Amino acid sequence: MHTQPLRRQAVAFVAGVAILVFSGWASADPPSRVARLGYMSGAVSFSPAGEVDWVQASINRPLTTGDRLWSDARARAEIQVGGAMIRMNAGTGVSVLNLDDRIAQLQLTQGTLNVRVRRLEPNQVFEVDTPNLALTLRQPGEYRIEVDPDGNATTIVMRRGQGEVYGEDASYVIDSRQPYRFIGTGLREYQYVDAPRLDDFDRWASDRDRAFDISVSARYVSQDVVGYQDLDANGTWRNDATYGNVWVPNRVAVGWAPYRDGHWAWVDPWGWTWVDDAPWGFAVSHYGRWANLGGTWGWVPGPVRTRAYYAPALVVFVGGANFQLTISSGNVGGVAWFPLGPREVYRPSYTVSRGYFENVNQSNTVINNTVINNVYNNTNVTNVVYANRQVPGAIVAVPTTAFVQSQPVSRAAVKVSQEVIVSRPVAVAPPVAPTQQSVHGAAAQGDKPPARVFERPVVARTAPPAAHVGFAAQQQQLTAKPGTPLDDTARKELKPAAAAPAPVVKVVAPTQESPRAMVPPPATPAVRPADASGKSDERKAPASPAISTAPVAPTQGAAPSLATPPVPAAQAPEQRGKAEQRGKPEQRGQPVAAPAPAAPPKVAAPAPTAQPPEERGKAEQRGKPDQRGQPVAAPAPAAPPQVAAPAPTAQPPEERGKAEQRGKPEQRGQPVATPAPAAVLQVAPPAAVAQQPAQRVKPEPPSAAKPAEPRPVASAKPPPPQAQPASGAELRGHEPKPAASKPQGKKKDSDEQKREEEDRKQKG
Repeated sequence: MHTQPLRRQAVAFVAGVAILVFSGWASADPPSRVARLGYMSGAVSFSPAGEVDWVQASINRPLTTGDRLWSDARARAEIQVGGAMIRMNAGTGVSVLNLDDRIAQLQLTQGTLNVRVRRLEPNQVFEVDTPNLALTLRQPGEYRIEVDPDGNATTIVMRRGQGEVYGEDASYVIDSRQPYRFIGTGLREYQYVDAPRLDDFDRWASDRDRAFDISVSARYVSQDVVGYQDLDANGTWRNDATYGNVWVPNRVAVGWAPYRDGHWAWVDPWGWTWVDDAPWGFAVSHYGRWANLGGTWGWVPGPVRTRAYYAPALVVFVGGANFQLTISSGNVGGVAWFPLGPREVYRPSYTVSRGYFENVNQSNTVINNTVINNVYNNTNVTNVVYANRQVPGAIVAVPTTAFVQSQPVSRAAVKVSQEVIVSRPVAVAPPVAPTQQSVHGAAAQGDKPPARVFERPVVARTAPPAAHVGFAAQQQQLTAKPGTPLDDTARKELKPAAAAPAPVVKVVAPTQESPRAMVPPPATPAVRPADASGKSDERKAPASPAISTAPVAPTQGAAPSLATPPVPAAQAPEQRGKAEQRGKPEQRGQPVAAPAPAAPPKVAAPAPTAQPPEERGKAEQRGKPDQRGQPVAAPAPAAPPQVAAPAPTAQPPEERGKAEQRGKPEQRGQPVATPAPAAVLQVAPPAAVAQQPAQRVKPEPPSAAKPAEPRPVASAKPPPPQAQPASGAELRGHEPKPAASKPQGKKKDSDEQKREEEDRKQKG
């Protein structure tokens, strides 16, 4: 009797658990990866997400969605994220539009980036958005993207790899065979440019790449660990009997302990985050665990073949709300911490799902699920035994003021007795609320970029998330729950501060119909890439921004062209004109058969659309006998019938042009046979020049093309014997000579009659 109610309760319980688990996984989990400011030289400025102030950038600062960087004159910087390195040249502005497990989306509003993609997972996207286009990198390779100072043009040079460019009206697949310079936002106007030689910026980027290519540490860590290449020059790898491969730093001060040289900063969505001062300090602070090996600290990485999950700081905090430190001025509030050891569970202070909790621990240390489950289900962490808590010198403590103001820990550290530390409770986060200075990291004011740089709108393929609301909008809630960051849902419900900057992004709307993959069409091979530019018919531009990923190879030797690409199946006007010229018998040197004596047809001129204007003009000039030095035939006494041109719909324009050209005997370079006395053949001039008076035009220059073989022409009656072929000079372009036969008919020229009479007298 009670079976159905029990079933309903069980189903409701399972559904509730599923909803909670799914909602936590979908909305609460932060990204498993971040970007790192791994190198900088010169004046590099940084502005946190949602803030308007610019401060001096700090090495090893984690970068996430909404952060901005500016490299001033004579400055350079390097951003590392996953399997990619992004190098910034002087005068370059970059924003992180979106960064999570699936996509790394950057905004480049001015300057030059040199991007090296070493690894790209099948479901990951790397996108660079500029004021002119959105570039999606689809393969590992080397890319250089440059935006003009005025933001009007973007140059893309792919030395290796393949990508897709998206604009408002078109999209193309491009690769390493041809660099491009795109103008405007529709991809209608572009130039083919020469591949630039390596400059100082490129050579510097190549030198940085070698550190990754020859890294020894790559054998011992996961590929997702950011900054592992810096371990090679700053420590050695050992094989420990207990922990396996362990990295030991070789240049540290006496009494040094992990998480001592650096400062704390507030970084959403993780909260309190450690920023290490050492060049090699990023990987060992956010991945793996630390172990004390007989008085020497060694870093133990997580499993090599496991995807690494980023953590803000793998430490345990000590003290609680009433923890006091004794300094020269008296007792003050303090914060203390120590590093987690191998096989110890990290408990985040931010809201996460069960899946994230397991992954962030299993990817950073060797630990079984039973231990993870026990810690996850047990909210009381005070009864956990931590190995490093007992190590002398492992605990680092600073006054609360120094902690909140992001002051250097090594200068503000206070020595605490072991007895005091052992008696204090532990916590996943200090009960300390951040301030505005905590967000900036206590850095000095930096060089502010020109306002126009980050105010420029950019074209994007992927819609970025909403702009960060900034710290001012969150401060009240963060103070109410000190030490605990807001989750995404609570943060999105807040209204951003009035001064919070928001990027201006124009997303290219995808369409349901996807055109074929295309590359910008190459220009004439005879023209060098830097010699010319042009613009093609804009009506042939692809209307859809969507594009297939199948590559289409561009023609080699492409010249610069400012153009919208024509549809590949269509024939260019100049090519169609050449095909029509090949069908002109007058260019093949054929003799012309005599027409029927009864009614010689009057051949109509081809339609003006069948030929390009310049080619039509040449054909018209060749078709006038008075312009080739030939006697003009007298008009027939009666109006001969006129043969109409074929209907436009019966044949394509180029085929119709060929058919019409074949029907013109006088254009085949043959001697014109003498017509019957009843009528004289009259060839009507083309329609475009029929009403103009005859003019003598200089013959066209000889053509280098070899003429085609003569071909017989159909006639109303059997053709007379063919005349001798034209000489070599005639075949090369000279006008053919008139036939040598005697003129006949009732109407004869008086001079010709006199010559005939003289001939008869001499023969008689």
